[in-house]
Amino acid sequence: GMHSEEWSRLGQRGEKNPTSTLSFSGLPDEDRCERRSAHVTRDSELVPDDRYHGIYFAMLLAGVGFLLPYNSFIMDVDYLHRKFTGSPIVFDMSLTYILVALGAVILNNALVERLSLHTRISAGYLFALGPLVFVSVFDVWLELFNSRQSYAITLTAVATVAFGCTVQQSSFYGYTGMLPKRYTQGVMTGESTAGVIVSLSRIFTKLLVENEKNNTIIFFLFSVSMETLCLLLHMLVWRSRFVRYHTGRVQHGDAWVKGQIAAPAAQHRGGYRIHRDISTEDEDGPLTSPPAEADASNPFNGCHGDGTYVRFDVPKPKTKRTWVTVKDAALRRCAVARVLWPYMLSICVTYFVTLCLFPGLESELRNEALGEWLPILTMGLFNMADFVGKILAACPYEWGGTQLVTCTCVRVLFLPLFVMCVSPTRHPLLAHPAWPCALSVLLGISNGYLGSVPMIQAVGRVPSQQRELAGNTMTVSYMAGLMLGSAVSYSTFGLTSHTPPAHSSNTTLSLHTYMPRF
Repeated sequence: GMHSEEWSRLGQRGEKNPTSTLSFSGLPDEDRCERRSAHVTRDSELVPDDRYHGIYFAMLLAGVGFLLPYNSFIMDVDYLHRKFTGSPIVFDMSLTYILVALGAVILNNALVERLSLHTRISAGYLFALGPLVFVSVFDVWLELFNSRQSYAITLTAVATVAFGCTVQQSSFYGYTGMLPKRYTQGVMTGESTAGVIVSLSRIFTKLLVENEKNNTIIFFLFSVSMETLCLLLHMLVWRSRFVRYHTGRVQHGDAWVKGQIAAPAAQHRGGYRIHRDISTEDEDGPLTSPPAEADASNPFNGCHGDGTYVRFDVPKPKTKRTWVTVKDAALRRCAVARVLWPYMLSICVTYFVTLCLFPGLESELRNEALGEWLPILTMGLFNMADFVGKILAACPYEWGGTQLVTCTCVRVLFLPLFVMCVSPTRHPLLAHPAWPCALSVLLGISNGYLGSVPMIQAVGRVPSQQRELAGNTMTVSYMAGLMLGSAVSYSTFGLTSHTPPAHSSNTTLSLHTYMPRF
């Protein structure tokens, strides 16, 4: 249909390079092959089963792992307000996170064919754990830095966490795209679970431990323990037969094809080349046999039933290429984007609206009776509602692209409603604390649902070999929405910064007061 024509046109434009063919026309055959291979493997063994749902639980914790560090930094909002009185610390942390994360996801998307999945995920965990440990020990516990240094260190830690966690997140969406569909939903549910876990952790540490420094240390150490658990589970699951089977089937293709490619390469035979659809390439790019010094062209061509064939009459390349060319990589990304644009737009708009309000504006909510508890409660309600929304996203309902775009645009109505909860500053139009709490619940449910459905359904619109690339492409749109929303949220800080915050009698200080002088 439409998808087949789109990829066929791209294939025609790339005819000059016989190794670059993009087509969805083989998708029905592929689906039939997948259904057949769902019962037996190449060796006639049973497909590994996710017994006791252990892999699903590990994927859920993976989602926890790449959002828990950032949530840990923003949920100790009472500690931040006391330490950096009157500054837009939460806004700065949000924008810093998003800017670095957007760069990280673009870098990860560019390196998807060049660094292994396991390498990217493991490095991401290390980048996420390091700042958590450093801040909790040297800044919160030992208090080795003054206010200016601490402000800079906090933002630097958030930037490092953003890089590591985004590399994890982008890679995991491609990772779960190679597994059955429910595992993508499991990772996205884990993202919301991170918010719930961190919110409950902060509420209980604040309730049970009166001293603010001590309860903040305990809060951070709990987050470090959870992140370490997520890393250890990933190391175990990566070696499981279930994961190795599904990732190997997508990345490496049929064992017969690998044998046909490996044997000639080992013997350094020239004059022929293995051709296959670009969607079946390995992470290191197209595989070609090395050229020989001299060899006559051969009119005989070998062909295999899965679309892979051998040509003996091709010109010999002047240099050996092991990485995907820039042109081929760009063509693949453009082809994926043209198919998935409604889903990309939906997830972008969803997170744009959310980041305009959360965590920035919600962290500045004030109430005379509740004091600092109001932002903690509203942010906790948002995280719990977001968790519910992601669970609802697992309901089997197929959304059209136009429907998704329409629903996400309706969420723009949240912007004026939340503004009325803080403006005018002394007497907001929606002054009762029930208003921000109710709006936070609705914002969270809609964010969880409309933020998950496009990601889940998008990977099913492309062949299985392209699903890691589709996951990375969707994550770029997701991060673009986060960046735009976080930038716009700065305008809402002006609605709350004209009067001293409720938790302090000090005057409002400008941001540069805390920044180090160079």
